[in-house]
Amino acid sequence: MKRKLPFELVYSISALVVSIIVVHLLYVTVIRPNADAILQLRAEQAASGNIGVQERSLYVVLKDFEQESCFILMFWALAIMGYKGKLALAEGSLLNENFIQITQGMSILPEDTREFARPIQALSDDTQESLLPRALLAALHRFSSTRNVQDVSEAVRSVCDAESDRLDSELSMVRYIAWAIPSIGFIGTVRGIGEALGQAYQAVEGDITGVTASLGVAFNSTFIALVISIVLMFLMHQLQLIQERLVLDTHSYCDQRLLRHLQVRQV
Repeated sequence: MKRKLPFELVYSISALVVSIIVVHLLYVTVIRPNADAILQLRAEQAASGNIGVQERSLYVVLKDFEQESCFILMFWALAIMGYKGKLALAEGSLLNENFIQITQGMSILPEDTREFARPIQALSDDTQESLLPRALLAALHRFSSTRNVQDVSEAVRSVCDAESDRLDSELSMVRYIAWAIPSIGFIGTVRGIGEALGQAYQAVEGDITGVTASLGVAFNSTFIALVISIVLMFLMHQLQLIQERLVLDTHSYCDQRLLRHLQVRQV
């Protein structure tokens, strides 16, 4: 597992940098220029007295820095979850492999464990680090040393529980991002309300343009942050479901294809 950590760190940092560059480039070239043009047109219409029902523009809703930060964090989290999901699906495909070459009715004795472990040990290093090969090897080695089927079952359960804890802990950054996005939205809300209160004297004099613009910042940032948070939490729970199924299916694989064939010779 230690060999994967540097790559995951580099991948995570690279995903963040790419997200910042792509989102900021999109904001600079598309969103903010269009939003400024729309706001300028509205200001000219208001100055000429041509005030009608104005449609809500997506560019105006997205234009502020809080929304940009939320999208950067969203794409960063999606990149991390995409990588985790790809690993989980790749490990899940190993469940279709027949690592224990045994037919119905055959038994595995403690003396046979080395023979059955040899094909698993011949796998590539990356494949051996997957959950299923590790669980099978742990079971075979435990059976060889203890000659006790109950101990083998505990060994498989221990490997699966440790993997479940590891997968859960590796989602801590995604959980932090899912928490940070609504918080950034509320920061925009506080900033917008603060700016609106600072321009209250203009509203008293009859000019409510500045107040409405500031309130727009407050509501738009919260709206976008909550929508992104809903989508992100849904995808994160789907990823957790895939990972939990991987652990449960691995435990079931070991029970069905290994543990029920283990037998101790009676003396």
